[in-house]
Amino acid sequence: MTNEVTVPLLPCASIDDIVTFYEVLGFQTTYKQRKPNPYVALRREDLHLHFFEMAGFDPEQSYGSCLVLTSDIAELHRAFAAGMRAAYGKVLVSGTPRMTRPRVRRNYDGLGGFSLIDPGGNWIRVVQNAATTPAVAAAPSGRLAKALANAIVQGDSKGDVGQAIRILDSTLARPQSGDDPVALVEVLVYRAELAMVLRDEETAREMLARANAVVLSADETQRAAPTFEAAADLLRSCAPTSTV
Repeated sequence: MTNEVTVPLLPCASIDDIVTFYEVLGFQTTYKQRKPNPYVALRREDLHLHFFEMAGFDPEQSYGSCLVLTSDIAELHRAFAAGMRAAYGKVLVSGTPRMTRPRVRRNYDGLGGFSLIDPGGNWIRVVQNAATTPAVAAAPSGRLAKALANAIVQGDSKGDVGQAIRILDSTLARPQSGDDPVALVEVLVYRAELAMVLRDEETAREMLARANAVVLSADETQRAAPTFEAAADLLRSCAPTSTV
């Protein structure tokens, strides 16, 4: 047999909340029912996701997850981010729902990926399709890059934000003269993102301020540009500081 299609069926507390969120990301409802059981089918091009509603379901306790293979994670992330900015004025980086940034995953042979955590607490894990990606990123070198890679596995893949924070805080507590300044910016911005997941805006602001204070050459500034763009998204997510 050929042309088989597998569609994930994921739990949620409210199919209405699911529809509202995924429409922001460019999905369309292809089927929806209330009886005998609340159920909705969503589609964005070739990406299909189905959801069923459970009474009393707690998204924070969800184990729902699925893998999405794509030939262009950057473009899909840009589309999702654009939808969020249009609907919410920012990319959602804390609470539920939220979305992580595309990053190289050490536990996925150096290919990139990002995660979307929807209102049902489901982790939609978007990763680069190895079959369409001939080149694999080199293994991280330098203590900051290695620490960042390990933290990403814990925070973005496993969802263990606490362990990711411990890795980064331990590394940041021991600065070394030979540290790559661009890697330092990346570590600080990721630490700020993890703080936002925990709604710790004070720490997020501190880390972003430290990232902005890193002295960079013109070439290093260019290399760090995508990270500073993500930092701007994080700053927009922070509540305005009171002037009272």
